[in-house]
Amino acid sequence: MKQRTLAGRQVSAIGLGAMPLSMNNDKEYPSFEDAVATVHAALDAGVTLIDTADIYAPDGEEMGHNERIVAEALRTWDGDASSIFVATKGGIKLGEGGAKVRDGSEAYLRSAVEKSLGILGVDQIELYQYHRPDRSLVYGDIIAGLKALQGDGLVRAVGISNASVEEIQIAIDVLGEGNLASVQNEFSPKHPGSIDELRFCGERDIAFLPWSPLGGTGGGARRVGDRFSMFREVGEAHGVSPQQAVLAWELALGSHVIPIPGARRAASIIDSAQASELELSADEVTRLSESVGIFDD
Repeated sequence: MKQRTLAGRQVSAIGLGAMPLSMNNDKEYPSFEDAVATVHAALDAGVTLIDTADIYAPDGEEMGHNERIVAEALRTWDGDASSIFVATKGGIKLGEGGAKVRDGSEAYLRSAVEKSLGILGVDQIELYQYHRPDRSLVYGDIIAGLKALQGDGLVRAVGISNASVEEIQIAIDVLGEGNLASVQNEFSPKHPGSIDELRFCGERDIAFLPWSPLGGTGGGARRVGDRFSMFREVGEAHGVSPQQAVLAWELALGSHVIPIPGARRAASIIDSAQASELELSADEVTRLSESVGIFDD
């Protein structure tokens, strides 16, 4: 597996988005044992980055469901678990009736971090990412709260998710130049709208982690080659799946890009992991970009 840099560490160029094991549009989940086995398959395939979040859980389940899967997978894996980089997120809580409510207050984020530390069984979270903006609070104040958690040693690195260019710049200003480790936004052929954020991060040496890089759960990822025929054609030319073509294209958009495809089955993440070895020509990258409306500046 080829490597890329995240928060000063080398990680696999393709990570595992663990969310579908606990939350997806189909509302179909593997058993806990099968979920752990899928994470094991990812690790055995060379994946060293796992992305999770405290809010990832089936409806009616306690928060931390997904983090528990990740923790158990690392505990029972027969490889060197210390080599695995786990990133988690916080800032969304369960409100009345199970409604998801955003809370970016420092007090809440501190309590969320402490719970995640306990579930993951670590003394410090490698990368803690603010999940979604709480519009009732000043964004800079939220980032200042995360900086305080970092200063207290609870988290090693800070990232943000679902952020605009303006919010990325605010985070840089508050944390200090070079201290924003990552931005995690939705990005795929289906959702190329975060290309400005992707490019902005590249200019500032910030890792960009596309979530739902294949088009999401509920069939988006499975049907990406049908909906976006250019990716199917490029995949066929290389003898690989359209999913691999999509991930290789995203990797080619910048050395700071680290896609985190989700998976509910071992076969899915094993196929995705192989995308790091797929080399696309400059012409193929251009044609794929233009096919989804992305053009050179």
